[in-house]
Amino acid sequence: MVWFIIVLLCLGNSLAQISDLTVYKDSELEERLLSLLQKLQIEQMYDTLLIYGEDCVFPSLFTSLPVSTVLVSSGSTNFDWNFSSLTLILSCGFQAEREENYRTLIKLQNSRRLILLSENIQPETVCDYYTKKEQYNIAMVKENFDLFGVVHSCRIFQERKYEKINLFEDKTIFKEQFRNMHGAPIRTLSDMAPPRSMVYRDAKTGEEKIIGFVANLIRHFVQKVNATMDMQVKLIEAGTKISFENISKWASEDLLDIGMSEATSWEKSNFDTLSYPYLMTSHCFMVPIPDVVPDSKIYMIIIDPPVLAVLFIIFCIFSLLLIYTQQKSWRGLSLSSVLLNDKSLRGFLGQPFPFPRHSSRILKLICLNVCFSSLMTTTMYTAYLQSLFCNPPLQPRLHNFGDLEKTRFKVAISSYEMLMLQRFNLCEKQLKIFDNSNQFSYFRNTFNTDYIYPVTSVRWSTFKEQQKLFAYPLFYYSDSLCLNLFDIFSFPIRRHLPYRDLFEEHILRQHEFGLPKYWIDRSFADMLRLKITPFEDLSPPRLNDKMHLDDLYWALVMFGTGLGISCWCFAIEFLGSPSFWRRLRESMWLRIQN
Repeated sequence: MVWFIIVLLCLGNSLAQISDLTVYKDSELEERLLSLLQKLQIEQMYDTLLIYGEDCVFPSLFTSLPVSTVLVSSGSTNFDWNFSSLTLILSCGFQAEREENYRTLIKLQNSRRLILLSENIQPETVCDYYTKKEQYNIAMVKENFDLFGVVHSCRIFQERKYEKINLFEDKTIFKEQFRNMHGAPIRTLSDMAPPRSMVYRDAKTGEEKIIGFVANLIRHFVQKVNATMDMQVKLIEAGTKISFENISKWASEDLLDIGMSEATSWEKSNFDTLSYPYLMTSHCFMVPIPDVVPDSKIYMIIIDPPVLAVLFIIFCIFSLLLIYTQQKSWRGLSLSSVLLNDKSLRGFLGQPFPFPRHSSRILKLICLNVCFSSLMTTTMYTAYLQSLFCNPPLQPRLHNFGDLEKTRFKVAISSYEMLMLQRFNLCEKQLKIFDNSNQFSYFRNTFNTDYIYPVTSVRWSTFKEQQKLFAYPLFYYSDSLCLNLFDIFSFPIRRHLPYRDLFEEHILRQHEFGLPKYWIDRSFADMLRLKITPFEDLSPPRLNDKMHLDDLYWALVMFGTGLGISCWCFAIEFLGSPSFWRRLRESMWLRIQN
């Protein structure tokens, strides 16, 4: 019995020592991990800890760090967490992170990950596993980290997939690996739509090159990260032409890394396959410049009703003054004597009229004012008439789509842009829809003035420069007929692009130096140099400026109207005379007697 008690005491002492050793070991591991987390904080600040799993030492560390901590013991989040890019992920094992929330995966793709491995897991296996998931900022520590202080960090562009780093070495654990891709390919494809992308062959080297304000940005990014441009021409089916719609579709299907074209953003529920905006443009219509007003309508333009009303009032005032000044009373005043006053009427038409004899000073002053008014009126209308004949005005411009129904113009548009035009409820007979965007671009380049065309403000800048080669401009850019006043130009990219942040940083850097604006400004010169745009005048010859009988239509109408009124007045005056009827009766009586 005594020996049994002694054995129990020895066994209890041994268990206590083992327990103390385990607690000491765990505390040593915690201290080492805290040192590692502090080093990572110095390398790159993080403001949130996301811990997957619970059966390890990581959950006990958050109380020692002044950062927010999210514990995900199940390995996946149930909510759409709005994690920032400053989140550090800790995993309690090789596959403790089993995230199934798609939005969370997108937000945390480029976040740094620190994984606690058991002794039997090899770092190569872990690096290959996360590489397939396109998560590259991976570092690992084993359970003996408190003894050796070794961190295994994954490396992509090396023969060995990881690098051993001692905690106390002055080495960076997480590297920006995609800043030097060591010639790795970037899959892309161009829609060959000038001036975005234009292909030419170098005369000196014979090498095929590509330029344009879209192509230049991607070329410079490929050079910056030391990669190679892999044009995925195999995606083009035989006999078909590529378009920006297909390139956006291929990027969303992960067949392209970055598309060398504009991204289709219409009716997208999210921006996973769109880059940071490259350009802000408007998407409006280029409209033919209105025709000049026909010569036959110029006469009606210069006759402004308010001006005629004022002149008529002045004419009546002069008639009243002449009548009163000559007769010194209102006895002879009548409507016909005012409206058909001989002196006032002739004076206003700039014709000579008999000057009253023995006229007073007031009468002379009134006649002088009549002559001055006639001079001003005839000079004004003659100047207007001659000026408008030399430089006829243009007809009114279109202000909305309702005005389009009153004109001869039709709308030429691609099927993709037709989705944005449907809300304006245009008649089908006014539309010419192209299923292929390249065919639409070719038709728009013909400058057919029977149609209006949708165009971005960036593309319009080249059309505006091209029209300087013409004898006269054919189109103008309408700010009132628009599909979208604020259009975003982005690049199509695949969802899990690991260097998305570097590409978007590159976009911002290019804008800081003003390179996109410089490329856009010289786009037309490049198109001329590469013979994409012809160096010729596409404006039709103007008709000879000859006067036709139809151009005098309103002049003849007014002349005939005036002549008819004069004849009517003469007939009334002649037939209203008593002597006329007396002589008529006498002549008829003589005929009867004879």
